[in-house]
Amino acid sequence: MSDVFEILDERFKECIKPSARLDHLYEGCRWAEGPAYFAAGRYLVWSDIPNDRMLRYDEAADRVGVFREPAGYTNGHTTDPAGRLVSAEHGARRVTRTEHDGSITVLADRFGDKRLNSPNDVVVHSSGAVYFSDPAYGIDSDYEGHKAEPEIGACHVFRISPEGELEIAADGFERPNGLAFSPDESRLYVSDTGVRPSPMYVFDVAGDGSLSNRRRFATCTAGGFDGFRADTDGRIWTSAGDGVHCLAPDGTLIGKVRVPETVANVCFGWPKRNRLYICATSSLYAILLPVNGA
Repeated sequence: MSDVFEILDERFKECIKPSARLDHLYEGCRWAEGPAYFAAGRYLVWSDIPNDRMLRYDEAADRVGVFREPAGYTNGHTTDPAGRLVSAEHGARRVTRTEHDGSITVLADRFGDKRLNSPNDVVVHSSGAVYFSDPAYGIDSDYEGHKAEPEIGACHVFRISPEGELEIAADGFERPNGLAFSPDESRLYVSDTGVRPSPMYVFDVAGDGSLSNRRRFATCTAGGFDGFRADTDGRIWTSAGDGVHCLAPDGTLIGKVRVPETVANVCFGWPKRNRLYICATSSLYAILLPVNGA
C-alpha cells in the first residue's frame, strides 16, 4: 500500500498508480495558492499571497522563478480560451486579464458604485464568460491584501458576461471560494470556506450562463474545500486539510492524496494533463496520475 494514497472506495484504484511519488518541487511560500497551467509554454504560474508575488515553475527545465512581483496580492488564476492569464486580485480588489503582450486589462473591480470585496478564485467558460468568487479574506487584514471595510455587505459569486456586464450569479454564501466547471460545462461547483464543516455546492449552468438548482455536492471531512479541479471523467480533485480529496461524480469521497501540508488549490498540467500540481501552504508539489484533467 502506498504511503501517498489512501483508498476509501474501489473506484479510486483506477485513478492512481501505487508506485507514483509525490514530488516536492518548491518551498519558501507563506501561502501558496491559485495554480494555472500554460500548455504552450509548459509552465505553471501560482500565487504566494502574503509575499505579494507570483511564481513560475518551468516544467521542462524543472526550475522556479518569479513571474510577477509585486503582484497585487493575487489569489486564484486560470486561463481563458485564448490562453491568456485571468487573475483574482486581493490588493486592488479586482479581476484582471494579462494580455499576450503583458499588458493588464481590468475585467471587473466594482459592482455598481461599490468596490468588490477581494476576488478569490476564477474560472472562464468557453463562451468567454468569467465567474469569480468574492469573499472578504483580502480585506480582513493586511496579511493577504489591504485591510478595509466591505462595501457590498455580502459575499457572492459573480459572472462577467462575454459582453463585459457584471451580475450576481449566486448568493447566500458565507465565504464563497473555489470554483470549477464539470467537463461539459453543464455544472459549476462552488465551495464555501466560511462554514464548518466546509460544503461544496453544485449548480446547473443554463445556456444564457445563469445558475440554478443549487444543491449540496459534498462536505469536507478534514479542514475545508478551498480550490479544486475536475478530471475528464467528472471526478473532483479538491484541496483539504490533510491532502487532496478525490470526489466521485456522485459526491462520494473515494480517496486521498496525502500531502504533509494543508492544501489550498490544485491544477492539472504536463503534456497529457495527467500531472496534478498541488499548492500547499509553503510548497508546490506534483504527482503523476493515470487520469487527465478536464
